[in-house]
Amino acid sequence: MVAVESQSIDDNDRQTQLLRGALDMCLLALLAREPAHGYELVRRMEAAGFGAISYGTIYPLLTRMRRLDLVAHEQQVSPTGPPRKVYALTDSGRIHLDAWQKQWNRFTDTVDAVLCPLDHNPTRS
Repeated sequence: MVAVESQSIDDNDRQTQLLRGALDMCLLALLAREPAHGYELVRRMEAAGFGAISYGTIYPLLTRMRRLDLVAHEQQVSPTGPPRKVYALTDSGRIHLDAWQKQWNRFTDTVDAVLCPLDHNPTRS
């Protein structure tokens, strides 16, 4: 059973590393669709299939993206508590998102070409 547990840990580590490299781009893409507060972004990421992402991951990233002028926020009244920050993409954020999407597509095309070459024939050894 140790091998199965080790594989699970390796898979979790790999998933974490992959997410780390794409999280800012994914958050910008979600905000491009519709402005949202941090809690809503966590919910959307989970609904998209990323699993549990902590608020301790999302909020510092939103703060960093705000400092870089990729997102802006405004305070909105919350019906259940204190005002909350609702984040939206800036023009600079849209430009970066477009560039990052193109870069991501080139990267994934390259990885796919290495993992699944066109001349791959599963019946050959």
